[in-house]
Amino acid sequence: MAGLTAGGPNVDVSLLYEVNGWSLRAPGWVDRTVGFVGEYGLLLAIVLLMLWCWRGVRRSGGAVAVEGFAALVWAPLAAGIALLVNIPLREFVGRPRPFRSHDGLEVLASGKTDYSFVSDHATLAMALGVGLFMANRKLGFFGIGLALLEAFLRVYMGVHYPTDVVGGLALGTAVALLFAPLAMALLTPVARAVAGSRRVGWLVRAKGACEPARPVDLPRASANRENDLAA
Repeated sequence: MAGLTAGGPNVDVSLLYEVNGWSLRAPGWVDRTVGFVGEYGLLLAIVLLMLWCWRGVRRSGGAVAVEGFAALVWAPLAAGIALLVNIPLREFVGRPRPFRSHDGLEVLASGKTDYSFVSDHATLAMALGVGLFMANRKLGFFGIGLALLEAFLRVYMGVHYPTDVVGGLALGTAVALLFAPLAMALLTPVARAVAGSRRVGWLVRAKGACEPARPVDLPRASANRENDLAA
């Protein structure tokens, strides 16, 4: 861990200066825009993609709606778990922010006093993107693309080394995928129960969409059949 704590490998530092150097040559309004987008905008865009996906999932109805809703619920849960995993990881590595160890960087986000490895923003964005991919492949590709852009902008902003964001992307992906089988096994029955509810069923299926299949009440079905024959 000493290499990370001391500022990282030379390639890591050289890439940091190369990417962050673009901000030194960019107009001020570009840097202000990038700073806002990298801090808030891209994460908000991924959340909006998830809401759009939820809209489509509700209209699909049936098992597709149930499984898609469960995946969309898992996405923020996976992001939260990944952030919790990152808390002891950051303390264990103890890597200072790059602008605390290297001069001449253009820092586009103020107030960063915590450790650098791994990037919370990259972790959060990728976990949400992978969860979105589980619900909808096409929108998931957009979400993962936004997560990659988030990682790049964190380096551009001078608040992370390249390996910080690579580690964040890996952590978010690992948590979202490794725990997905267990999460889906637990969340799918819950989503199915919600879909069958008269009060909150709209969360899973839109009005007019196909309802999820329900188990047949065999005794009642047999009784109805006997009445029909008697008639």
